[in-house]
Amino acid sequence: MSDETGQGLKSLDTALGVLAYMTEQNGPKSLTEIGRECGMPPSKVHRYLASFVAAGLMRQPGRSGHYDLGPAAMQLGLAALARHDFVNSAADGLADLSARTGMTVLLSVWANQGATVVRWERGASPTDTSMGLGTTLPLLNSATGRVFLAWGAPRAIGPMRDEQLRRLARQPGLSLDLEPTKASLAALVERTRARGYASVEGRYIPGLVAAAAPILDWQGEAQAAVTLVGIDPALIAPGSERIEILLAYCLEKSVIRLQAK
Repeated sequence: MSDETGQGLKSLDTALGVLAYMTEQNGPKSLTEIGRECGMPPSKVHRYLASFVAAGLMRQPGRSGHYDLGPAAMQLGLAALARHDFVNSAADGLADLSARTGMTVLLSVWANQGATVVRWERGASPTDTSMGLGTTLPLLNSATGRVFLAWGAPRAIGPMRDEQLRRLARQPGLSLDLEPTKASLAALVERTRARGYASVEGRYIPGLVAAAAPILDWQGEAQAAVTLVGIDPALIAPGSERIEILLAYCLEKSVIRLQAK
């Protein structure tokens, strides 16, 4: 008996529902959890998950047997993001920006799992890092993440912000300039918005410095972040030439003006 309906395939709709559920999670889930939340017995949801694993849309990291999104899901998401007009507009000129500053340039957007790198232009000065396309940067202790912390849509970043704040409270050594309190977080957001950009010096990746600024939409929310990465702290000092170039670039790409001093 066919499962075709007037709107499509019922089995495909069910499978896509499982995939949609997984995109909303912050990490791996067990077979039992997925089945319960998707309203299916484990034996049934296992068949869908096995097909997703075979296609690369899911994976089973570690030894727990839990399921998480796979590399094909990342490629699919990055392809969709790359086709977004806002991202394409922001990407125009990244090579020139890298050439003018001599620094590596990243373009990131907010995806389900956080601040995700979707463009990469390597600078003239070598930077030894494992970061690349698809890398997800932390919200609280990376320059890119702090841009979305300060200018991101509150509903989108709220769950990730609260989760990482709890993690920081358990491991305060993860950040050298931020106390694991909501008051400290609010003060960081205020400082970042006042400057018009965020910066970190070797806190996320030892030996590297980074400065990031937002590309804002008509609501004043960050649709993307442009990040300069290098090895010399002087390059991202307040008022430095590179910072001015970065702010000018993001101002040009933004729909509204950045509120930088």
